Amino acid sequence: MTVIDDIKQRIDLVNVVEQTVRLKRTGKNYIGFCPFHSNTRTPSFVVFPETQTWRCFGQCNEGGDVFGYLMRRDNLDFNEVLKQLADRAGVVLRAQTPAEIKHEEVKQTLSQVMEAAVEFFRKQMLETEAGKKALDYVHRRGLSDETIKTWGLGYAPNSWNALLDHLLSKGYSRELILQAGLLSEGEEGRVFDRFRDRLMFPIRNPYGKMAGFGGRALNPDDVPKYLNSPATDVFDKGRLLYGLDMARAGMRKSDQAVIVEGYMDVIGLHQAGYPNAVAPMGTALTEAQFNLIKRLTTNIVLALDPDAAGQNATLRGLETARRALDQTEDISIDSKGLLQIERSLKADIRVAQLPDERDPDEIVLADPASWQNILDNAKPIINHVMDTLAKDRDLSDPKVKREIADQVIPLLEEVASPIERDAYRLRLATLLRLDERTLVLSTYQVMQERRRRQKSEKEPALDYQVKTFGDHKNKALEEFTIRQLLIDPESLYRINRELAGFGLSELSRADFQEGENQHLFDLVRKSLAQDEYEAIDFLELELTEIAEIIELPARQSNTSIDEDKKLFKDRLRTILCMRQNNVLEHMREIYYLQSDTEEKTYSSNEANVLYLDLIETRKKIDRALLSPITGGSGKVNNTTGSRRTKRR
Repeated sequence: MTVIDDIKQRIDLVNVVEQTVRLKRTGKNYIGFCPFHSNTRTPSFVVFPETQTWRCFGQCNEGGDVFGYLMRRDNLDFNEVLKQLADRAGVVLRAQTPAEIKHEEVKQTLSQVMEAAVEFFRKQMLETEAGKKALDYVHRRGLSDETIKTWGLGYAPNSWNALLDHLLSKGYSRELILQAGLLSEGEEGRVFDRFRDRLMFPIRNPYGKMAGFGGRALNPDDVPKYLNSPATDVFDKGRLLYGLDMARAGMRKSDQAVIVEGYMDVIGLHQAGYPNAVAPMGTALTEAQFNLIKRLTTNIVLALDPDAAGQNATLRGLETARRALDQTEDISIDSKGLLQIERSLKADIRVAQLPDERDPDEIVLADPASWQNILDNAKPIINHVMDTLAKDRDLSDPKVKREIADQVIPLLEEVASPIERDAYRLRLATLLRLDERTLVLSTYQVMQERRRRQKSEKEPALDYQVKTFGDHKNKALEEFTIRQLLIDPESLYRINRELAGFGLSELSRADFQEGENQHLFDLVRKSLAQDEYEAIDFLELELTEIAEIIELPARQSNTSIDEDKKLFKDRLRTILCMRQNNVLEHMREIYYLQSDTEEKTYSSNEANVLYLDLIETRKKIDRALLSPITGGSGKVNNTTGSRRTKRR
């Protein structure tokens, strides 16, 4: 259950509406005068307790849930209503306190301090005699002057206080410079420059704001060889990837992320025309880092060092990727309009083999085209795991066979394609010299144990009782539609063109009943209306505050033309099913208003006109659902697609 679902379960919409609207119970529902337009004669505002939704059948012709109601009533945005309802429901949100707002301001100031340091280091490398050795080093490594400028490389002079004095002269306080991680503190509170006689690599967050530095020693006797900024309010190396700010567009365009080990590897690959490389800055790959990548692509190549440490890092990276990318749910709709849910590891993770123990930047400098060949021949991660686990092991030992099988089998079961799964299982059986039927039995036993363990690790039941309400029919359809729009906001243009071709109106917030979905749809429209960022980048920036409350979907892997067509059919068919349900619900509501209430919202003539309009809309939807564009049969029957011609 999400935080939003939890809030809705705890709050009764009727109680919220009754704060400002006098409601009268009629049957199972409540009716009153709409608070959003002037009307004192005929009550047109209805609250439906079963689905916890409301609708105005008068001038407004709008509806929604408790979020939408309060946003409209109090002229608040979604975040403000979320905080208000969470407080009322006793649900804890990670809301920003005044101290946290102040903290965000401090983080911005820290980034500004580091930008000043970037400029200082750059000038030291390009304009001083001492910095010439740093410039000569990067030139020897094959970097051009343009690349050096683009990546902001610089030199930290061999001085205890050169940077400190420079930043003090710019008006920054000693405390702020220390807080930015640019100073180290010695005995008796003495501070001095943290980076000395080092080639400097600025490290930025995914959106280009300064977060920290990496410094490479130029003197072979200096240790460590690479020194990063310490943990600060803006620098957490487990939550950053070097070069991601520069690689975002390249990852999207190629639909692939390449993870390498070093700063120079990333820069060299970008310079050679491979702008999809990032590095984890000497740390083991973390879930947070994979979460950064999966918004851009789920095709990942691990190109780490081929030595033992690199191989172990690859295996650890796989396990981390499984935790971050595992068990992704995709909702699709079959040709009969039924919901289907697929659960699998929605990522293609491969391992590149680096020849001759050379680094990626050395490989691509010698022959840029060879790097693409290395990527093209990257092995599926499961094959790599099998080979790595079996290397230098006695495969005749039954215990070794069992150990390897127990580690590989869970990976096999997360492969979406049954054909690929069987092929991997056959390869494992051949490698371990086992009968494949033995592996099938072992697979069952391993997965049973895994499910038992997962079940025992589930969170205990909540120690409070809440009133539960029924979900409306469109809840799952709405969620699927919004998730698809967040993944591909530009698809809204094509959706609207197809709807117009069926004689239907464009998709709008009125198609959604869930308040959070109305809010997210508004953001999708806003992302397409602005031109400062790519639409998907704009959405990520806008949704940062509520990303932990509304789980954002991962970007889908590169798909074939046929798969793209099927996905679009699913999107369009979902929207049509939503509208079909809305029309039927609207017809039932009008019938209820005319028959189950003492005061009539509509006259008989008005109700008949509304019914005719709804029937016509339903015919258009039915015809659209039969169209091949939406996965229909293309055959139009008399009851939905054309008027009856038989005389009565």
